[in-house]
Order: sequence, then C-alpha cells, then structure tokens
Amino acid sequence: MPNSQPAFTNFFQKRIANPVMRRMPFQTLLETTGRKSGEPRRTPLGGKLVDGQFWFVSEFGDQSQYIRNIQADPRVRVRLRGRWHSGTAHLVPDDDAAARLRELPQFNSFGVRTFGTNLLTVRVDMDR
Repeated sequence: MPNSQPAFTNFFQKRIANPVMRRMPFQTLLETTGRKSGEPRRTPLGGKLVDGQFWFVSEFGDQSQYIRNIQADPRVRVRLRGRWHSGTAHLVPDDDAAARLRELPQFNSFGVRTFGTNLLTVRVDMDR
C-alpha cells in the first residue's frame, strides 16, 4: 500500500519536530517496540487519560509506523507528565476519530487535525 503521508509532513515530523519533542521532559510519548528492529521507538503525541485508559488519534492511521508496531506487538508504554506507564494498545477503527479529537487537548491535536489524512483512534488500557 502506498504511503499516504505527504512527503513534507513526513520529513518535518521525522527529522525536526519529533526529535525536538522527544527531548521535552513533559511531552507525552508513546513507546512501541520496533516490529523489525525489536528496539524501543518513541513517538511524541497528544491524548488524554480517562478512567485508566489513554486515548489518542493517529493522523495517518495504519500508515503510521507506530501503528504498524502496535499491530505487531500491542504492549506499549506511555509517558504522561514525566512518568512512564505500561499498557496494551487497541486500534479502534469504528470510533468517530474526528469527534474523539474534539475531546482531546486542542494544542496537541492541532497537527492531527491539520495534517491528518487517515484518522484512527487508539485506546491504551493502562496496567494497574
């Protein structure tokens, strides 16, 4: 399947925005296990913790590398307010991703709303 991410957006996120955001101590991060490398992969994102579940929306759906990593291994970690939490990620394709975005923090969701071409809701059930 061809990559539906615009080339500039992909370049900007991979080479500029994500490396900077990963270094910010209170940026929310999703850590997946690379499906090919087996190495931890950290992606800055926005979302919201609700009753032990962390919700977010992927802007490129199943074209996102971290979504492909989740499909291979749903065990993830989420860094919230500087602390790491383990959980299991679930793709929720039947959820209304646009409506979900309206419930999430607006600042972090700006890029998803602006550049998103294939929105996909993800729920992470956090370990207790």
